This record gives sequence, structure tokens and C-alpha cells, in this order.
Amino acid sequence: MNMNRTLIATAAVAALSACASLGKAGFAEPTVNLRDVNVTALGLSGGSVDVVLSVYNPNGYRLDATKLTYRVMMDSTTQLAMGEFTDKITVQEKDSTIVRLPVSFTYTGIGAAGRELMSKGSVDYRVAGDLTVGTPVGSFTRPYSTRGRFTPMRSR
Repeated sequence: MNMNRTLIATAAVAALSACASLGKAGFAEPTVNLRDVNVTALGLSGGSVDVVLSVYNPNGYRLDATKLTYRVMMDSTTQLAMGEFTDKITVQEKDSTIVRLPVSFTYTGIGAAGRELMSKGSVDYRVAGDLTVGTPVGSFTRPYSTRGRFTPMRSR
């Protein structure tokens, strides 16, 4: 009798492990891109901006993100912001959603990137962090990183 229970328990654990492996294999990582930066306030020593990210879900099922950590770098050396966003983000299947991150900055902190933006009209950026999502097959935390060139005066 104990031998049967042990065999059944072992088979159940193996089946659950196989399902978890299949779920991870069927999970495509979301894509996070910088969409825009909107200045919301300026003062003598700095200001605040809304960093607008687009989160795209390539999967055939809805994703519920429970946490998004972020680090926004301008000109690949100047850190503009870092933090954690814990409001629930829902991204429907094969769709994207917009996430606004309120960020405070000092002029000293963005000096070189600000000068490049003023002189060239654009600046290189990198957004990186981790995204934690709940799916029908479990929760996943995956890193993301994207690079690009931000041009605030581009046509929309």
C-alpha cells in the first residue's frame, strides 16, 4: 500500500513539473519600450517628468503584471531614474498597454544628456529592469532591456 502511494506521489510530482516546464516554454517575453518623456514640472534645481513605457504582450493570453522595476539611462552613462512600479498592469493578448512612471530629476543628474538633447535634438536611451507577470501557467519574472534614440520633437 505504501509503495503504491509513493508511486502515485512521484508520478504526480513528475506531471506537475512537466506542466510547469511546458508553461515556461510556451511563454514569450513581453517587450518594453520607451514611448515618450513628458515634462510635468520644472524648478530651480530640477523637475519631474512622466516616463511613458509601452508594454507589448506577444502571448495568446492576458498578462497581469504585478511589478515592474526600471532604470532609465540617457546617453548610456547618465541614470535619469530608477525605481519600482507596483500597480497592477493588465496587457491583453497580442496587445500593448501604456505605463506612466512619474520621475523626479536634478539638473546636475542629467547634465550631459540634457546638453546633448539641446544641441542635437535627440539623445540615446536605455530602459532596463524586470517585469513580474502572472499567467495561466504561473508567475514569471523576466528581465527586459531596450535601447533607442529619443527625439522629443518627432512627429506623432
